[in-house]
Amino acid sequence: MNNYLKLVNFEFNRVAKLFAVLLGLTFLMQMIGVFMSSRRYLNMANEQIYEEMMSKAAFLDTFGQMSFLQITNSLWFAAPIALCVAGIGLYIFLIWYRDWLGKNTFIYRLLMLPTTRFNIFFAKLTTIMMMTVGLVAFQIILLPLEMLVMKTMVPNEFRNDMGVVELVTSMPGLNILIPSSIIEFFISYGAGLLVVSILFTLVLMERSFRWKGIFAGLIYSAIAIVVLISPLLLQEFVLNDFFYPLELLILEIVIGLIVLAATTWLSGFLLIKKITV
Repeated sequence: MNNYLKLVNFEFNRVAKLFAVLLGLTFLMQMIGVFMSSRRYLNMANEQIYEEMMSKAAFLDTFGQMSFLQITNSLWFAAPIALCVAGIGLYIFLIWYRDWLGKNTFIYRLLMLPTTRFNIFFAKLTTIMMMTVGLVAFQIILLPLEMLVMKTMVPNEFRNDMGVVELVTSMPGLNILIPSSIIEFFISYGAGLLVVSILFTLVLMERSFRWKGIFAGLIYSAIAIVVLISPLLLQEFVLNDFFYPLELLILEIVIGLIVLAATTWLSGFLLIKKITV
């Protein structure tokens, strides 16, 4: 356990700069989005009320109150979220391939550490999940601050205030990243953990067998996906809605855990038996 924690700390320190950049960009771009969207609405209100001589009531009937949903629909808000998702997706591969880069490849020293190689796999997997949860937690903390900025800029009669929970449930994209219940949290992030572990296995297959490993990894990924969705396919096309929704969910969770265990074992096998120094 001590070796595992040391590896997690080491891996996270390696990604700390990228993590800080993603946090900084998210804060900066979304704050700019809040300011620009609020100013745009206020400028429109001033133009209609003071230049076009429209009453406040008529303006609100025509254009409506401003809500934070208008900000979340802007590119300034959505772009950093997409950038964070892309950054984590890229680092899923980079966290392995960077160890093979350079003249003095770091992977040799990493594999020679006096610890089980399973710890290397779990440390990298934990780092990816820590980055993901950290970015999501930062977004949750940032939302009330952004709402406060909008409230200070837009007068009360011109805005429709929303709570964080109401906002999250109103946006499908945020609802996936920020689940509304503990069960949805474990389902969403458990599925994410499974996807990352499958991608790790694909990388290790490529590192073990090169071009043959790429094809083997793609075949394994396809098999894993088919196995995962097989209950849904059977439910829809063969069993004619035989299972209740809760039964189908439990079945999917069990199959997901089996695939995760098989993927973890295969990755450990490749690290121990096929990747040599």
